[in-house]
Amino acid sequence: MQHQDLLAGFVRLHVLEHAARGEVWGTWMIEELARHGYQLSPGTLYPLLHALERRGYLTSRIERRGKTARKLYRATALGEEGLAVARRMLAELWDEVGETG
Repeated sequence: MQHQDLLAGFVRLHVLEHAARGEVWGTWMIEELARHGYQLSPGTLYPLLHALERRGYLTSRIERRGKTARKLYRATALGEEGLAVARRMLAELWDEVGETG
């Protein structure tokens, strides 16, 4: 991904946004981010998910189906609060740099 250092925060916000809507898992999140133009490998996404969980923005549970298990992530109250703050900050930023038409 070009300009990765600038866009890394957007990836975290995308993850948090989807996790606030419902449970997400790694493979689905990689595919969803690809729809938005982000190309992440599992080696990039899973450490990001784990870091968000360690910081208290996500919580996880294991879902078992037969012999397979999937780790599902969901936003915590702290994650939803952080997302609300980010939305306000993004709106302010957009006012400054957005299209002036």
